[in-house]
Amino acid sequence: MRKISLFIAMSLDGYIAKPNDDLSFLKIVEKEGEDYGYAKFKSEIDTIIIGRKTYDYVLKEIGASHYDNGQTDVYVITRSERPQVGRTKFYTGNITELVKRLKSEKGKHIYCDGGAEVINELLKSDLIDEFTISVIPVLLGDGTRLFKNGRPELALKFVTAKTFETGLAQLYYKREK
Repeated sequence: MRKISLFIAMSLDGYIAKPNDDLSFLKIVEKEGEDYGYAKFKSEIDTIIIGRKTYDYVLKEIGASHYDNGQTDVYVITRSERPQVGRTKFYTGNITELVKRLKSEKGKHIYCDGGAEVINELLKSDLIDEFTISVIPVLLGDGTRLFKNGRPELALKFVTAKTFETGLAQLYYKREK
């Protein structure tokens, strides 16, 4: 069975975005030639699940090719129906059913790239298998929390931690079975 992995950055106080979905704080740790393991991680996946707000931000800031490279299935979780673009599908159904179906199919791993609503919906159904969380050395004080209230307790097994000269600390956990 395929696994679903979270690979995401947050502030030290637990925010993945500043108010108004502002991700500019991520630039604090940008360093030429450093991708914090992202390329290796992406080589192990062939499917991405992403919330519409996060997708729209990446589309505007980086471009569609960041996700849809012709080799990856992309599911944008949205409330509004839109036509498929390349391998990008705009999914309006039940996310739990989608993930259970995808996990049962053949393929590489599945990457959940956020946002918080999508992540927390998957946590409620105990569907995330691995967590790679990069902690950015900043306290934002407000914004969108990575982990919201109202989800069940989930035991995780610590695997490793890595630090970088930019001050970023990357934590890797697996779901306790």
